[in-house]
Amino acid sequence: MRYGLIGEKLGHSYSKIIHEKLADYTYDLIPLSREEFDPFMEKKDFTAINVTIPYKQAVIPYLDELDPLAKEIGAVNTVVNRKGHCIGYNTDFYGFKYMLLHNNIQIQGKKCLVLGNGGTSRTVQAVLKHLGAAWVLVVSRSGSNENGAGNPVTDNREAVPGLQGSAEKISYETCYAGHTDAAIIVNTTPLGMYPNLDAAPLDLTGFTECEAVVDVIFNPLKTKIALQAQALGIKAVTGLEMLVAQAKQAIEYFLDTKLDDGLIEQVHQELLETLKK
Repeated sequence: MRYGLIGEKLGHSYSKIIHEKLADYTYDLIPLSREEFDPFMEKKDFTAINVTIPYKQAVIPYLDELDPLAKEIGAVNTVVNRKGHCIGYNTDFYGFKYMLLHNNIQIQGKKCLVLGNGGTSRTVQAVLKHLGAAWVLVVSRSGSNENGAGNPVTDNREAVPGLQGSAEKISYETCYAGHTDAAIIVNTTPLGMYPNLDAAPLDLTGFTECEAVVDVIFNPLKTKIALQAQALGIKAVTGLEMLVAQAKQAIEYFLDTKLDDGLIEQVHQELLETLKK
């Protein structure tokens, strides 16, 4: 029986602590280089694993089956090995949705910016659409399909998995030039993650209509962009709560069981107290 987390760099991870608080098994951190990733997945020497940066999309070709939500989003963060038959799930959707709802961040009818275009970004886009966002703009260094104005997600241009319609892809230059009226900003990039604490993907100074900044990074507890948001009077939430929530659902798939949602806040608070010492 082997449970754990695979990813390229895991020194910042709290997943072992969280899983071992929520479930009765040993949970390993399994850092894998790009060269090590393929042999690991081919061997299938695990009972169930979580998957993080940069393998949430790369893992899909090694799977025998995809849960419908994971297939729709196009990103997997949970894999269960049932006698050599590997099934991929996406529990980040549940985790991110839980974090938004638990922190009373209203998405319905809002213009949202998603910073980054990787596997987590795809999940975030799906949740925002599910919760009724009016516009979703994906901001990346390259950008694509720009018209400088942004499109409502009801337009049927270049459909993004998890969205009924499209998410406009723009560069940071276009973002600053024409989208400082966004109400919700979500960071899915690694900028600001430990140990690069001085990095931030965006300067919030001109975003005068922003209501909430959500950073999926969980280490540090407050990223540079979250601290700037707080200084500007904007609600700021970082990803520790999402991490606990997605782990709770992952364990349900791992063990084919059901856990009480109340455990999320319990473990989240315990972890906060531990990390603040």
